[in-house]
Amino acid sequence: MHALQIVWDPTKGIDLGFFTLHFYSMMWIVAFVLGFFITKRIYRNEGQSDESLDSLFIYSVLGIMIGARLGHVIFYQPELISEDFFSIFLPFSFKDGIRFTGFQGLASHGAAIAMIFSMYLYNKKVLKKTVLWILDRVVIPVALGAVFVRIGNFINSEIIGEYTGTDYGVVFKQLGETAPRHPAQLYEAFCYVFVFLALFYFYWKTKKSEQQGFLFGLFLVLLWTVRFFVEFVKEPQNIERADWVLNTGQLLSIPFILIGLYFMFMYKPKPTTK
Repeated sequence: MHALQIVWDPTKGIDLGFFTLHFYSMMWIVAFVLGFFITKRIYRNEGQSDESLDSLFIYSVLGIMIGARLGHVIFYQPELISEDFFSIFLPFSFKDGIRFTGFQGLASHGAAIAMIFSMYLYNKKVLKKTVLWILDRVVIPVALGAVFVRIGNFINSEIIGEYTGTDYGVVFKQLGETAPRHPAQLYEAFCYVFVFLALFYFYWKTKKSEQQGFLFGLFLVLLWTVRFFVEFVKEPQNIERADWVLNTGQLLSIPFILIGLYFMFMYKPKPTTK
């Protein structure tokens, strides 16, 4: 049964001599580039200008990256606030000397919250439609981007799964492991492909894009349901809460799922007044 076991020991990135291009960073770049082209197609279908698309890209990148970083610190590593405050905002650790670390902690829950807020600002300053109009469309590339982020996590041997207790699984040699674990990152990435395909289908092949809030709600329900169930085979990221019935990731996913159900089945937009 050892054919079901993979020993995973990749390099961290491409050594350019003066700089190492990390594969994890490359996955984020791929996510943003693909997201840009998908959104460009959607915007052209909606008759929106290239200028508004350029602004959307800037708001999205800033919102997702800042939110993901702050979300990790608040939900999983709050000790950084008192122990190494500047490492929250800079890719360096200042504890026991200065070391380049990159941004090693990014949380999808924080990214989701910040993305909603950044789309509110984008709509108010640039688009001037409704927040839900842009959220219904931007979740499509975001779902695809989540696939590549999780692949990046796998390459980095982070957000790992629990030991399988069998020959099946991945041995994360970078971590000094000798026993196979669940490749939880790949489970999520695989499922997120279908989240993207579902959203893509409903936007292009049905009239659900005209039901304000539906696609946004569907995204929340599908993505966070996947996250909720994959968490059962993940190592808890918050050690202090490891003995809880549900871990931090699951507890944070439940409100998103409920909000998604509300927008799918209960939300009624207010009639516009002339």
